Amino acid sequence: MDSCRVKLQQGLVALNLPVDDVQLEMLLSFIKLIEKWNKAYNLTAVRDPLEMVSLHLLDSLAILPHIKSPRVADIGTGAGLPGIPLAICMPECHFTLVDSNSKKTRFVQQAALELRLKNLDVVHSRVELLKPQTLFSTVICRAFASMGDILNLTGHLLADDGLLLAMKGQMPAEELQALSSDYTVVPLVVPGIDAERCLIRLEKAQHG
Repeated sequence: MDSCRVKLQQGLVALNLPVDDVQLEMLLSFIKLIEKWNKAYNLTAVRDPLEMVSLHLLDSLAILPHIKSPRVADIGTGAGLPGIPLAICMPECHFTLVDSNSKKTRFVQQAALELRLKNLDVVHSRVELLKPQTLFSTVICRAFASMGDILNLTGHLLADDGLLLAMKGQMPAEELQALSSDYTVVPLVVPGIDAERCLIRLEKAQHG
């Protein structure tokens, strides 16, 4: 785990993210949990903990500066990505992690318990059936559908002036051409990942 710690520390410095020692250990504990549960639950195709540092932790945390508090939804969270790493590093925000796969939501609930994350709840639901009592200031989606579908499926979750963040690999030019909403493309450089990464940012207009 020492090599993972070093890689994580170096990556956090490269991303310019100040993380305290407690948060650092929690992030490493989260990888250990994924590794332990992966054998039975098949949470992720990534098996090597060192690769998990880049592909799971740093990839998730690269979007941290773009998040609008105080209420964040992570749609299609899978193994808790990017929601759990972000919740560890943003204790002042409340995160709701949503997935339709009950095995994965069971893991995420267990991980939140073991990591003692008080600012997080887990919902086993399809996104279109989700009816939150309070709307979200940020909704995050990690490449689970096309941009048009993401907007259609998650639009009802965003508060006025809320922010939709879609994490993508290469810039989805064709998908973006089909959008009628204004958007910003933020290129992301994730330490340890050579592949292209970008964040599509859409602000929900205020209705006044």
